[in-house]
Amino acid sequence: MTEPIPPNSSPPPLIPIEIISEEEMTLIEAAFAATTKYLSSRSSSSSTCQIQRNGKSVETITLHTKRRLSGCSESDKNITSTDIEDLVDNSKNAQKKPKVFETFLHRFRRKRGLAITDITATEWCEKQMEFVLLRGKPKATRAMKAGTARHTKLEEEVIKRVEVRVEAAEDAWAVRLMNFIAGTNQLMFQGLTRELPVIGCVQGVWMVGVIDEIRMPVTDTSRNPIFVDTKTRVRPTLPSGPQTRNGRLQLMCYKYIWDSLVKDNFNARSFLSFFGLNPRYTLSEEIQQHTSSSGFPAKTLEDLLAYFRNTCSVLPLANELLLLRYEFQGDQSLLGEDNFTYDHAWLTGQIKYCLEFWLGERAAGFVPQEERWKCRSCEFASVCSSYAAADSRSIYRGDQVGTISPSI
Repeated sequence: MTEPIPPNSSPPPLIPIEIISEEEMTLIEAAFAATTKYLSSRSSSSSTCQIQRNGKSVETITLHTKRRLSGCSESDKNITSTDIEDLVDNSKNAQKKPKVFETFLHRFRRKRGLAITDITATEWCEKQMEFVLLRGKPKATRAMKAGTARHTKLEEEVIKRVEVRVEAAEDAWAVRLMNFIAGTNQLMFQGLTRELPVIGCVQGVWMVGVIDEIRMPVTDTSRNPIFVDTKTRVRPTLPSGPQTRNGRLQLMCYKYIWDSLVKDNFNARSFLSFFGLNPRYTLSEEIQQHTSSSGFPAKTLEDLLAYFRNTCSVLPLANELLLLRYEFQGDQSLLGEDNFTYDHAWLTGQIKYCLEFWLGERAAGFVPQEERWKCRSCEFASVCSSYAAADSRSIYRGDQVGTISPSI
């Protein structure tokens, strides 16, 4: 679990993961709601892929959320014995009454939280995001596959994948928490980690993400970790303003969540209640063995949450300076770097605007006229009314939430 990867060893094989579509999950939930038989939150088991960082792990999973996405608060962060009893009862009764979900947030993201990539995709084009939710995600293009392959290669330089079987949602979340603890340990002791999972409550909505890369500064003047994201380009050119803006938004979201964890803004009781998790659930033997060998032995999910919060409490805030790297897919040469400063006011405005779409407070907006070039590469252009709509139907987001001029 903690042995470094030998320098000349071949990369471990990728572990296949079965992905359940939102439509399939909707049918499954409808079947659950139609029966009067009690369904335990642990009745289904799934397997996931755990990523081991020199013996330490990180992973991404689809979770079965049983609670409303919004409503997390900063109060009552600690868990009392009475809270645990309530949470145990809540996790058992979470599926007793079927709910009608009208918003995109409730309909498509209540089981796993809103991803940071959902925020960036919404900022790119709300109408495209709407089509993806209602019609399904288009097949990955050659450029997308090349970008994924590049990130996999970077990932394998510092971590390796191992397979871990989970028996309940509590196990799946335990693996994610383990990966965060192991990854931050790697960061603090080795100065670098990649593919670090994070979770936090942002403007009342639980959000999840995976940070591409975190580095410790090479100088002694600062001990605040630097967040880095590598973007690959099909052509050997630097990105446009909207592309730069979108990448900046992603990194700022990660810093926002990281800093909230460091400031102890993680409400454990709200987290458990929202995801319908039992804090007293006994983790699988395999997971218990991994936690023990990693130096933080945990028997229950509650134990692991305590280690998670303790880890967050000793971490430094993220650096105000963030870094976007652009590589040419053809030969992986560096095209340029975008060093920029975190802008809290701009970020919160962007998130607020995106959440209005997810919370059903307004209809999906179209890209502004000057960004209609995005439609040329959109799979839904032929069925999108904005493609031939009048300019008056466009919504210019920049005037409402502010923009950042690219400075590459």
